[in-house]
Amino acid sequence: MNEPNMPQKKPYVVELKADQPYLYCSCGKSGNQPFCDKSSHKDTGVLPRKFTVETDGTYKLCGCKKTKNPPFCDQTHKSL
Repeated sequence: MNEPNMPQKKPYVVELKADQPYLYCSCGKSGNQPFCDKSSHKDTGVLPRKFTVETDGTYKLCGCKKTKNPPFCDQTHKSL
């Protein structure tokens, strides 16, 4: 697997709806961060991650692409 780009060294704070499918950009190349734009990952060897949340709310999605709990920020960016 190729190393993903790091679009930013902090989380993206986003509003998400319960049970709605989302595509998290895992390659770091999407122009629609933190979500996949469905084309930038081609030829990267890195695929987007489909996910849902159980409750409506504000969530922090990883911007550095190094989290151990994708797509959610685990504060890894603080050690980079």
